[in-house]
Amino acid sequence: MIPKDALDQILQRFEFIEAKLSGGAAPAEIASLSREYSDLKPVVSQIHAYRQAVADLAEAVEMLGDPEMRALAEEEMPRIKAQIPLMEQALQIALLPKDAADARPAILEIRPGTGGDEAALFAGDLLRMYQKYAELQGWSFQLLELSEFELGGVREAMARVEGEGVFARLKFESGVHRVQRVPATEASGRIHTSAATVAVLPEAEEVDIDIPATDIRIDTMRASGAGGQHVNTTDSAVRITHLPTGLIVTSSEKSQHQNRANAMAVLRARLFEMERERIAGERADSRKTQVGSGDRSERIRTYNFPQGRMTDHRINLTLYSLDKVMQGEIREIIEALIAHDQAEKLAEMNG
Repeated sequence: MIPKDALDQILQRFEFIEAKLSGGAAPAEIASLSREYSDLKPVVSQIHAYRQAVADLAEAVEMLGDPEMRALAEEEMPRIKAQIPLMEQALQIALLPKDAADARPAILEIRPGTGGDEAALFAGDLLRMYQKYAELQGWSFQLLELSEFELGGVREAMARVEGEGVFARLKFESGVHRVQRVPATEASGRIHTSAATVAVLPEAEEVDIDIPATDIRIDTMRASGAGGQHVNTTDSAVRITHLPTGLIVTSSEKSQHQNRANAMAVLRARLFEMERERIAGERADSRKTQVGSGDRSERIRTYNFPQGRMTDHRINLTLYSLDKVMQGEIREIIEALIAHDQAEKLAEMNG
């Protein structure tokens, strides 16, 4: 049973925001209040529907005492009784504490791990998988940095992904992705195992992370393509070093101005995530059973090409549709991860 007080507080907050937006909100408040209003609106609809169902059940119970209405009540009651627990569960999920970063765009970083050229080729496959998934979701996918090897593999890739609920849906992708397949260069047909690391960071705004000019060193250098070939003749690539932490970010597109903006966006995201991790680390009893810590050293998934199999080790999910997965059809995996995370949070809340 959901506490009545909790539902009342949400309704009161919603009415307060609605009144403020109707005339009374300061210009600086409008954006944040509008976001909160949008977040609360579906929850308020769920509350009203839930309370209506509870009222309908009480009315049906009363009707049992009326001989003329008894048959109707007996017909309605099973349906309402079956409906209420489902509505309660949906409401409990809606009331779970939200990650404040869920609605933000994400910075996606992909790098090869162990496995040499094959790891770099797999990193490129993952980049294309996420790009296709973003397209299927109707999100924008902007490459911030792409450094490739001559064979076509990826040395490093960074992208900014923007759309509805981007970070909420991508945040469980952080970790080590392992691939098992026969490399194109392997004459004997022997299966190799290699890996690539993925990191998904919520995009940070300047108001989130203040980076004093004295804390960074900016170097410009000549951008180079695969094999060291120069892609232009100007010193447009930018490398920013964050002196307090030693973090280094680079961007080597054609515009030096854009490179500086890209590199600063990535630096802010990394510093923001470091702060989020520090705060999470202070909560000593954080859930031990959570879907994943986002630690890039954690092996989260295996892509087995000979068997056409993808296995997510955190939730023991195996799909035999690897060809579709590599074409960006990862919605089933992501929704399973979200559902598992919600179930763990519900168990913790009700425990």
